[in-house]
Amino acid sequence: MAVSTLAFEAPVNARAICPSQSRPIDLVHLAGQTMGDKTLEIEVLQLFASQARRALQEMTEGKPADVIAAAHRLKGAASAVGAFIVADAALRLEEKGPDAALLAKLGAAVLEAENFILKLCR
Repeated sequence: MAVSTLAFEAPVNARAICPSQSRPIDLVHLAGQTMGDKTLEIEVLQLFASQARRALQEMTEGKPADVIAAAHRLKGAASAVGAFIVADAALRLEEKGPDAALLAKLGAAVLEAENFILKLCR
């Protein structure tokens, strides 16, 4: 009897509930935002990559209030396109304020998202 119940249990997945959420960009979320328009997806992702790069530059050059404002904007933009790893890193920076380690983690997340976007655009 125990064996038959195991067959119907959900598999353990350490990465995420949905495989697309483990990527730098959640493509399922993005498709929902763009209504499945692939051309629009690429355009939105390229705009996001540009905005993310600009936000990082503002954070490295700005005052503490500028860092928090740029992190807040980046968090919103990242959430909109499905870059949830970037959004989480931006949220931490927004909550804690200027911090070199958090900024480095955010920069790494943005770089990973940018590389993913570049691969999609080929």
